[in-house]
Amino acid sequence: MTSDQLTQESFLLDVLPERWQGLRAAGPVRFDENQGVWQVLDHATVSTVLADPATYSSDLSALTPTQEDFETFRQGNFVGMDPPEHRKLRTLVSQAFTPRVVRDLGPRIEAVSARLLDAVADRDRFDLVDALAYPLPIIVIAELLGIPAEEHRLFQEWASVLFGGDQLGEAPDMADLERALEAIAPTVREMNGYMLDHIRHRRAHPGDDLTSRLIAAEVDGMRLEDQEMVGFVALLLVAGHITTTALLGNAVVAFDRHPGTDAALRADPELLPQAIEEVLRWLPPFPELGRRVARPVVLGGHELPADALVMAHLGAANRDPDRFDRPDVFDVTRQPNPHLTFGHGIHFCFGAPLARLEARIALRMLHERFRILAVPSYEDVVLQNPAVLIGVRHLPVEVARA
Repeated sequence: MTSDQLTQESFLLDVLPERWQGLRAAGPVRFDENQGVWQVLDHATVSTVLADPATYSSDLSALTPTQEDFETFRQGNFVGMDPPEHRKLRTLVSQAFTPRVVRDLGPRIEAVSARLLDAVADRDRFDLVDALAYPLPIIVIAELLGIPAEEHRLFQEWASVLFGGDQLGEAPDMADLERALEAIAPTVREMNGYMLDHIRHRRAHPGDDLTSRLIAAEVDGMRLEDQEMVGFVALLLVAGHITTTALLGNAVVAFDRHPGTDAALRADPELLPQAIEEVLRWLPPFPELGRRVARPVVLGGHELPADALVMAHLGAANRDPDRFDRPDVFDVTRQPNPHLTFGHGIHFCFGAPLARLEARIALRMLHERFRILAVPSYEDVVLQNPAVLIGVRHLPVEVARA
């Protein structure tokens, strides 16, 4: 089922993909004078950048402001590491976070989704983010880590501060970033302390949870130190859930904004996995990935010096007409769908299978529970700051039961 028709009400999440498409008018690589960064915009060149960590480093510490609390967090955050350090942490994490671990979470995801939807069983209108899209992934990941899920409101506060982007405009510069880091440093300090206490408790009292398995994991005779684990566990808890939260909200919005889509998915539930991939292509939660040029390179006909900042624009690459047939059409039957939303190369998102599983189960249950699920007014929808995250903070919906 395809749709290039939108509901008439103006909405930012409709406009953003059009902006991303328009960026490529000047070519696949362009220099943004306002932000002082190189933007990489087509599918092939973005893939090249993401697949070459020797030339395009994920370690941006030399380019970003230094802040003590973030340095503590960075020790185990392998998203910002290059080989060989990245390989060590990724291998250790892969030993504990296996495909079987994710697969076995299916029944628990169903049970949590059912309980959350039972809580709004008597309502004809509720906030989808508060009721389901936020609590579902945070409860699942907290339980997986052996962290008390009842404290999820605290984790929500952390995520709101870290990803809210309240200190940033749509095109932040380094001065904006420095102010933002100082503003959110107390939250990072609190999170670091919480995680370190949890890790130390699990080391003294191991259980059958991911944190305990990470403590026991070993590569080449090496194990993670407690401080190294802080960044990873915090990354998984906070950043790991926010992608699913954004995906669920974006899916409901995309289905609602494109007439006939929801009905088509209800008529053929087997299309749901493809529909989720199309939502990921259409509205990537994190539309840009930053890389530092490690050595002078020619890219797209431009000479990039060492330490230049490159932004690989996933949103624009996901609409590249050289890679996608009719890229401006929202098509839930699209196959293949080689979007880059979860990255590419050594930093491909290791949490992607869990996000897909949670979205598939949650959206299926929404369709089973509600004959109609619609967004009555987009004036009541509250968005995240698109400079940080593409998604909704609040999404009031109206429902009619099956």
